[in-house]
Amino acid sequence: MVTTNDTRYPALALLEYAGVPAGVAAADRMLKRAPVALIRAGSVQPGRFLVLLGGSTASVVEAHAEGLAAAGLHDEILLADAHEALGPALAGARSGAESEALGLLEAASSAALLGATDAALKACAVTLRELRLADGLGGKAFSIFDGALDEVEAALAAGAARLGPRLTQQALIPRLDDTLRALLAAGSRFALCAPLAPPDAETEAGAAAIAGHGDRHDEEAR
Repeated sequence: MVTTNDTRYPALALLEYAGVPAGVAAADRMLKRAPVALIRAGSVQPGRFLVLLGGSTASVVEAHAEGLAAAGLHDEILLADAHEALGPALAGARSGAESEALGLLEAASSAALLGATDAALKACAVTLRELRLADGLGGKAFSIFDGALDEVEAALAAGAARLGPRLTQQALIPRLDDTLRALLAAGSRFALCAPLAPPDAETEAGAAAIAGHGDRHDEEAR
């Protein structure tokens, strides 16, 4: 196995196994077969085991082939020319949205979502902000990216086309609320979410909407 602080890899492979014993055994086989980096590995919902490998295209292709031959394989993907943003995101890096529009893709498969995110990033000038696979999601996976509205819209279309029937949800948000933007920058897990405002605080947009609604009622009453 190769270990490195660099999380940008020319190639990536994600393999999902039906159980923990099968996944650990397969990971051992792959790491012994080729000089690849084990980026992440572990159990995920619902009781499966993910193995994420990175490295040179030749090495990852060889390790991936070994993983395909292992028992208990449930799902997989090989990205022989992975987008450079995927490695850091898969290693846990995330950043807050800064651009005009936000796009979200969700899939029933971690492997399929990874492929769709790769396709979206390559199709359009968008920035990957977060990528989560399976854990805490009941086996689902999602990615968040941002950019100009037309670019995000096109990226969603490219990702959805790649997913096909494995797409579970998608969303395009033209102008993300500032409070929600700050919250998502810290992460999308509810359990880890820190309150950003007092419980009785109103967002500026929400307060304006309420005020406008009240004004309309006053006019109707008159």
